[in-house]
Amino acid sequence: MTEAGLKRRIGPGLMTAYGVGVMVGAGIYVLIGAVAGLAGSYAPLAFLLAGLVAAPSALTYAELSARIPEAAGEAAYVAQAFGTTVLPVAIGLAIVLAGTVSGAAVLRGGVGYLTALVSVTPVWAIVAIGAALTLVAIAGVLESLALAALFTVVEVIGLVLVSGAGLMAEPVAVAVPEAAPGAMAVLAATALAFFAFIGFEDVVNMAEEAREPERTMPLAIIASLLITAVLYALVSFAALRAVPAADLAASERPLALVWERATGQGAGFLAAIAVLAALNGVLAQLVMAARVLFGLGRRARAFAPFTHAHPRFGTPVLASLTCGAALIGAALALPVAQLAEIASMVLLAVFAAVNTSLIALKLHSPQAPFRVPMVVPVVGLVAALAALGLSLAERIAP
Repeated sequence: MTEAGLKRRIGPGLMTAYGVGVMVGAGIYVLIGAVAGLAGSYAPLAFLLAGLVAAPSALTYAELSARIPEAAGEAAYVAQAFGTTVLPVAIGLAIVLAGTVSGAAVLRGGVGYLTALVSVTPVWAIVAIGAALTLVAIAGVLESLALAALFTVVEVIGLVLVSGAGLMAEPVAVAVPEAAPGAMAVLAATALAFFAFIGFEDVVNMAEEAREPERTMPLAIIASLLITAVLYALVSFAALRAVPAADLAASERPLALVWERATGQGAGFLAAIAVLAALNGVLAQLVMAARVLFGLGRRARAFAPFTHAHPRFGTPVLASLTCGAALIGAALALPVAQLAEIASMVLLAVFAAVNTSLIALKLHSPQAPFRVPMVVPVVGLVAALAALGLSLAERIAP
């Protein structure tokens, strides 16, 4: 390997597909039940509100990715805003940790779906799938994102099929509850649904491989968030039309239940789609984490070996291998719930730092290829800190 730059090969279409794939992942296939359990018939509203909560931070990332189109995006943003070295490296490592842990959670969950379809030892499945996806990530970013885009298409088709079945089914007769979900229940459901939108931040770390990043990056971030919000609202509305909220909340595979109730047919294909969704999520997180590690090599001497890109593949091989090994190890060591909790807490702290960085940059240098009003990062900062505070309070509550 020789030291070389990453290749700019990604257009807005593939970048948007990458963003949608990261956000959809495998979460919606189980999350809809939990959200419906809290918000009842207001679950579609909870998903739309969650999209609105995520929007300020997404718009912040859109401007920053156009201003500073670098791998290790968050570290670069903090560095330019505050001129320090330690804090950007810490932010970059936090993103690598969050991406690796998120990928591990999705890998472990996907293997759970896989073992329901075929007889396979979970440990060996985790190792084999993790190693195979690491090799795909090394083979090339265009190849990785093309495969991720294919997985995304399959995931979206599955969600559209379930939505269509729910919308065409005979509406269920829902008894009037003794007490309709109150505002606090809807807010709790919104907070839960918010985590289904986490993933737009991964897109910015692909900026060095984007063609015309000042145009491609904002377009991909905003488009992927809008597509995902509409898709989630449609799926939740169709699900509640076909299945009572209580039944959705009680099911471990709520969308499969919607298909079975609406069509009277088996839903084994949805388990297969959930496996593909998991593969997509793992690949997306692996590709992103490796790019952040690549970018950190420019900012700290200890990470300099990761700045090498393969002369033929144009990918950070050592960074990909390191992140792949860490992802597999985390998937083998920790349960899904604990992995997801770690990733969520880390990302909320990063969101707060990134919004603060844009506030500082706007004060010093208001001009940018793509701009949002100052109120956007301010609202994003407040939302991130509020969500982080609620998460910490829930964690330490007796």
